[in-house]
Amino acid sequence: MNMQVKTQYFKNPKNKELTDAELDTLARELDQIKQEVLDDLGEKDAKYIRRVYSAVRYTNITGRALLFAGWFPPAWVLGTGLLGVSKILENMEVGHNVMHGQYDWMNDPKLMGQSYEWDIVGTADNWRQSHNFQHHTYTNIKGMDDDIGYGLLRLFPEQRWKKGHLLQPLYSIPFCLFFQWGVAIQNLEIGRVFIGRKTKQQLWEEWKPIQNKVSKLLFKDYVFFPLIAGPSALPVLAGNMVANGMRNVWTFSIIFCGHFTKDVEVFPKSVLQNESKGHWYMRQIRGSSNLTGSELFHILTGHLSHQIEHHLFPEVPARRYRKMAPKVEAVCKKYGINYNNASLAKQYGQVIGRIFKYALPFKK
Repeated sequence: MNMQVKTQYFKNPKNKELTDAELDTLARELDQIKQEVLDDLGEKDAKYIRRVYSAVRYTNITGRALLFAGWFPPAWVLGTGLLGVSKILENMEVGHNVMHGQYDWMNDPKLMGQSYEWDIVGTADNWRQSHNFQHHTYTNIKGMDDDIGYGLLRLFPEQRWKKGHLLQPLYSIPFCLFFQWGVAIQNLEIGRVFIGRKTKQQLWEEWKPIQNKVSKLLFKDYVFFPLIAGPSALPVLAGNMVANGMRNVWTFSIIFCGHFTKDVEVFPKSVLQNESKGHWYMRQIRGSSNLTGSELFHILTGHLSHQIEHHLFPEVPARRYRKMAPKVEAVCKKYGINYNNASLAKQYGQVIGRIFKYALPFKK
């Protein structure tokens, strides 16, 4: 029996197919929403990101200090929690957004998109290529956007099924727990070595910058801080490990809930033929999903809880997405485009459903 899935593309019936004229007016209305925000950027936005940057620093210092008293369980729990929050904030609200150039207009050397280096094992240069360019340009285009399943998971019926996918409900767990490592090696395209499309020498040259980054971060969290903690070495080591795990699980959850829920679509390469700005905007909306929650929740997600707005306006400071969202939703309603917005629990349930469903050779 041939279990290979044919390449088909299933459109969400919740979405109306728009004419070229409608796509042009859609683009103008979304451009206007963006321009209103860009014209209003100023000191309040600068103060916000500087406050978050300071919060990252002080939660990091306080968390690490408490871990030095980690032999006392309450100190270990609080220290680990604060360090985890620091790593999440740095990764989501500072690193990701700064590297999109959202705060370049400030001319602050610490917050420049092309020079910022974040606190995960993946290099910022690789992320700017795989995420800022590849993912945001070719969002959810099969064969162009490597974020579709990250080369490991089958999450859409359009993806070719392989026997190894039967195990994805199991191997998705370590992928979640060690998510930063998946991000780190994504650009290496290791599979190309096995099929002869990349030499081992090329792979080694691409690995060197990652190796340098990995060495520095592993030394910092698992050698330097445990050593200077003296008798608290083991609590510090454990606290750092758990804090990194907290960030990995949180980042995985938010990213997957923004990209792989039930109503999200993938697209064939053919959509790129003479693709207008309006069609690009429509693709971003139909390839994304949002999360509802409190202000603190949105901050901890780096405002990627507004994944739709982020895909539409990646260069706009993410703190503005909350107020842009109702306007974007109104435009979507006007043009008959599904605005995918639900709680973290509901969206996460749909992600888990996809992981289990498409581990099997379902064609739809």
